[in-house]
Amino acid sequence: MLLKKLDFGPQTDEHDYEFKKKHAIKFLKEGAKLKTFVFFKGRSIIFKDQGQILLLRLAQELEEYGKVEQMPKLEGKRMIMFIAPKKK
Repeated sequence: MLLKKLDFGPQTDEHDYEFKKKHAIKFLKEGAKLKTFVFFKGRSIIFKDQGQILLLRLAQELEEYGKVEQMPKLEGKRMIMFIAPKKK
């Protein structure tokens, strides 16, 4: 199974978010697994709530294409979440 990665910053703007979401939908439709993460640089770690909200929003908006395998989890300076494609 293919693994595709999508990375966000804690303050990803709306346009970039929509652009990446479109790619995420395409990847899930092709049957690839998604590894999405929010990368915190320097002091931006104080925005970890925003990072989690961003990932949960993405999971919710991709609900019809895939299901969350692992909820957002902070590992060092990255918050990681896995989404697997739904079976046809």
